[in-house]
Amino acid sequence: MTGDLLLRNRHGERLDCAFTEGTPGDATLVVIGHGVTANKDRPWLVALGSALATAGIASLRISFSGNGTSDGRFGDSTITKEVDDLGAVLDAVTDRDIVYAGHSMGGAVGVLRAAGDPRIRRLVSLAGMVHTARFCRIKFGTLVPERDRMWDKPECPLSQAFVDDLTQIDTVLPQARAVAVPWLLVHGTADTVVPVDDSREAAAAGPAGPELIELPGADHVFTGEATAAMCAAVVEWLAK
Repeated sequence: MTGDLLLRNRHGERLDCAFTEGTPGDATLVVIGHGVTANKDRPWLVALGSALATAGIASLRISFSGNGTSDGRFGDSTITKEVDDLGAVLDAVTDRDIVYAGHSMGGAVGVLRAAGDPRIRRLVSLAGMVHTARFCRIKFGTLVPERDRMWDKPECPLSQAFVDDLTQIDTVLPQARAVAVPWLLVHGTADTVVPVDDSREAAAAGPAGPELIELPGADHVFTGEATAAMCAAVVEWLAK
């Protein structure tokens, strides 16, 4: 694998990615996925990639289709499509021992994929979303799909497909009960976007005894000192 890896999903859309090598000969690769309206270059995800590199662990940060500079329309972005995008990434890195680390909605993507795809050998959820329908209702319930924008971001229209997908999935707790691989959940207690109770419920549901680390006072995007704490938690867990 090289830094100019070309990834495409099954629709032929190019997925923007950033690969960082680890210790030569180490097969571990942490695939890092982002959340709603985000992309691979969010500061906390870049920081995680850097922390992993310092520890000698390779990483691949990806922007799901329709996000960042990846191909596709943002209006077509849904959890289900991102689960499919992640499958395309796994198809391309068959020579690696895969860890998937997903933030926010990317955490839900990881649970849905890991529940039925043995290529994910370890799972990390960072402020991971669990109750998708509730999230949509609380955060976007007053908006009109196909007219309004998520969090007033002009580049992020709220699509009916996005709302329908979140509503139909409802919750990823059933899939959490099927995640049999080692699983780390990291969540801030001051998260106002995805409540820490989501991770508490997921950790209680996981049959393999997931490890939950709560970061006191940390927000949804691990602002300030919480960035280093989140990175340290992930690196230390992977080193076990």
